[in-house]
Amino acid sequence: MTRRVVVTGIGLVSPLGNTPDELFAAVMAGRSATEYWPSGEIDRPAVVARSSFDLDRWFTRLQLPGVDRVSQLAVAAAESARLDAGLSRLDDQTGIYVGSGMGGATAIDKAYLHLHRNGKVPPLTIPAFMCNAAAAHVAMRSQLHGPVFTYSIACASSAVAISEGANAVARGAVESALVGGSEALLVPGVVHAWQALQTLATPDPEQAGTASRPFATDRTGLVLGEGAAFLLLEPRDVAEARGARIYAEIAGSGVSCDAMHLTKPDAAGQVRAIQAALRDAGLSSSDIGYCNAHGTATLAGDVVESEALNRVWGDRIGDLPVSSTKALHGHLLGAAGALEAAISVLAIHRRSLPPSAHVSSQDPACAIRLVTQADSPAPDLHAAMSNSFAFGGTNAVLIFRRAD
Repeated sequence: MTRRVVVTGIGLVSPLGNTPDELFAAVMAGRSATEYWPSGEIDRPAVVARSSFDLDRWFTRLQLPGVDRVSQLAVAAAESARLDAGLSRLDDQTGIYVGSGMGGATAIDKAYLHLHRNGKVPPLTIPAFMCNAAAAHVAMRSQLHGPVFTYSIACASSAVAISEGANAVARGAVESALVGGSEALLVPGVVHAWQALQTLATPDPEQAGTASRPFATDRTGLVLGEGAAFLLLEPRDVAEARGARIYAEIAGSGVSCDAMHLTKPDAAGQVRAIQAALRDAGLSSSDIGYCNAHGTATLAGDVVESEALNRVWGDRIGDLPVSSTKALHGHLLGAAGALEAAISVLAIHRRSLPPSAHVSSQDPACAIRLVTQADSPAPDLHAAMSNSFAFGGTNAVLIFRRAD
């Protein structure tokens, strides 16, 4: 027997704010967090989306040595999800499912710099940059002894983590789960590596806020962002019994692999993940009232995703409102799926459609119905889909629906 799984808490450290209210207000207003990073610390300028939070609220100075920024963000967001759910503590056997594409990028960047300058690296480099450190710190902070998993699947990392955690709650493997992701990659070495790949948006100090333009004719590439987002998942009957606020229900998920190319997306693989998620949710494509697209603003990626949506929706593609909120908060890589899942959940809860910003002219090759109005109420919104399509070919699709 499987249990229905609902979202009762949302925790955030994001470029657009650190509470659900702040995040969704910024998204609905089309307020961008992307900013210009001039050359100096990095060789060439870039546009990025940074997050800020009160470090002293979550850590003492004695706790910080060996704790990379990616783990700091994760602890703050995970604890915020618990508090948002109205729980003073979590069950000892709560599961932790965390996605991170690059782990402790700050620690490894500093280690190479120290090695170059001093011929040695800081002694806590390994525990700081290992990819499972964020999940371990979340577990230690709340003294949770249940299963703790880390998923490192590039841009699909936290979406897969949410899927795995929801499935564990549904089958009774855990009584509740903290699911989400964290990424802190705005360091010179990582930015240089992405610049070498030639996928970043063209930096313009006068237009930094509109640098990310998913599905637009004049898009030039993605904007890197940092942050963390966590959801607290509980069985619906447990949440109702304690009188919890329920944001939405996780209806289903689908995961597939292109098995084609490490960096080039494949529409057929994305279609398989979307169709798997619809089957898992017991829904048809016509039931989906909003899609938070992967929409990275790369020339190839946006066209392929649009093709995949057209293959599934066919001549009803005009009935599906689509947006990519990466235009506002940037691409958080391993944490992107979790942040965009949170936005999708809030869209259902608030019955509103997040806009796709900075599109003055939509690419004809991206034949989808973009939400362009900053304030788009959707009183009949029942179900929403969030896409995460990763380097390596992994595709993850999450579907949420109203709990009533």
